[in-house]
Amino acid sequence: QVQLVESGGGLVQAGGSLRLSCAASGSIFSINTMGWYRQAPGKQRELVATITRGGSTNYADSAKGRFTISRDNAKNTVYLQINSLKPEDTAVYYCNADVSSGSIYYKYWGKGTQVTVSS
Repeated sequence: QVQLVESGGGLVQAGGSLRLSCAASGSIFSINTMGWYRQAPGKQRELVATITRGGSTNYADSAKGRFTISRDNAKNTVYLQINSLKPEDTAVYYCNADVSSGSIYYKYWGKGTQVTVSS
């Protein structure tokens, strides 16, 4: 079994910064792509950014410029740095990862961490 646990969310004023972390644990042989998604109240979950094992990144247009995704392969952890936070960034942020315990990769999700940005 594999678990993803997010941390680092909270209440922050507009213009502030947060660094979210997501650590994978359990029966892990290899992790391929890891990513961050978010879901605002009343909206569908949307992609924020992804990062491959080799470090190639992909960002949603809305995340370019203020969001930075990174990972530490030795720690099975992915990070999301968010700068210049805006009230519209308020959402539950979820991480996911393509994890193999042997030869097949499965996608796992964390339970999310709440980010609330006050104006």
